[in-house]
Amino acid sequence: MKQLIATTSWLLISAAALLNYEVNAQDCSKLSDYMVDANGQCIDLSDPEERHLEAPASPEDPKESAPQVVRFATFNASLNRSSERELIEDLSTPDDPRAQAVAEIIQRTHPDIILINEFDYDEEGRAVQLFQENYLSVSQNGADPIEYPYVYLAPSNTGIASGFDLDNNEEIVTEPGASGYGGDAFGFGDFLGQFAMVLLSKHPIAIEDVRTFQNFLWKDMPGALLPDDPDTPEPNDWYSPEELELFRLSSKSHWDIPIQINGKVVHVLASHPTPPVFDGLEDRNGRRNHDEIRFWSDYIHPRRGRYIRDDQGNQGGLRREARFVIMGDQNADPFDGDSTDNAALQLTDNPFINSSMIPSSEGAVEAANTQGENNLTQLGNPAFDTADFSEESFGGPGNLRIDYVLPSRTLRIIDSGVFWPTSDDPLYRLVGSGFPTVSSDHRLTWVDLQI
Repeated sequence: MKQLIATTSWLLISAAALLNYEVNAQDCSKLSDYMVDANGQCIDLSDPEERHLEAPASPEDPKESAPQVVRFATFNASLNRSSERELIEDLSTPDDPRAQAVAEIIQRTHPDIILINEFDYDEEGRAVQLFQENYLSVSQNGADPIEYPYVYLAPSNTGIASGFDLDNNEEIVTEPGASGYGGDAFGFGDFLGQFAMVLLSKHPIAIEDVRTFQNFLWKDMPGALLPDDPDTPEPNDWYSPEELELFRLSSKSHWDIPIQINGKVVHVLASHPTPPVFDGLEDRNGRRNHDEIRFWSDYIHPRRGRYIRDDQGNQGGLRREARFVIMGDQNADPFDGDSTDNAALQLTDNPFINSSMIPSSEGAVEAANTQGENNLTQLGNPAFDTADFSEESFGGPGNLRIDYVLPSRTLRIIDSGVFWPTSDDPLYRLVGSGFPTVSSDHRLTWVDLQI
């Protein structure tokens, strides 16, 4: 279960640039460089003036079988704990109430591939092993057990001491668990790996082709929204030059995980950007959240990912013909909440992403109407909400759509949904309302794709 990444060679290939228009399928023959989306439409990618680096493609099996429907899901399961290895202890028995509820939700929705956010990291992978053995493999209230033979987990930036005063409170905290430690870590966390993530799959993972971007520096993103200290005349100076030489973009990590499905390769692009709050006028978390989301928008673009370098030193974004699914708690709603410049629109309005069907639920609508307050003045459709941030509990912004499963234009969406039962549904007991939460304040979000 440890992170295994093989060093690969890279190819300089002919460039591709989106020209922001589509043509009918019968006109494909007129184009020198194009891709065909799931609806049979051509997207013109011709640009003979450009050349850029792309990652080599993962090998596919030429003996493809008939298309099958595969369910991809993301779930911020709130299985983080307050101290290191506490999650291992809690999962060592089958009696943890939150883990039971989370497992039952997964069993009820039965995803083939699921990204779990806020699952504390341990190098041995003991916590996820125990979660499988004591919870997922055990029927929860009559639900069918579920097995995931393939697991990917890797280190997270949360709880890694930076050695700098990143929150600018005139104190450098380097002792894990001490007050203020999380604010000076590369990603907020009181210990190494708190709030991390793990991917579970029924389909094989091409481990040798996995790419991670844990160490990518924020300053290396062209046009990065680096925060500004409002008390000084210099621009973008919240972090010192010395700090920026080490400051990582990812608050947890960004993973490109190729999964082999039905003779094809689908890249799961997994992340969990920092919440755009808990800062000040400098908006350091809001700006970081924006650029963590932008990272994937650039990575899937045929040209804009040229600057990206993975943890093995290999450069470039995703190949233009690659199938992908962006998954995770992005901590940003397209229209509501506190994100910077509506950061989620970088993905939801992205021409390379299939946004033809948005996961929804009746439970989210009921919750918005029942809780009222900020929910009643929001711009977004409450049916699309994936997180219960009710004001009555903690003065929050109202419920938001912040958890996403976003497939490439080359993949066809068959169905989608959010596990948010209404109050008259027997399964409502798994979500409840407000705090303390039964399972999580987030809802499992899923999309069925034809592969």
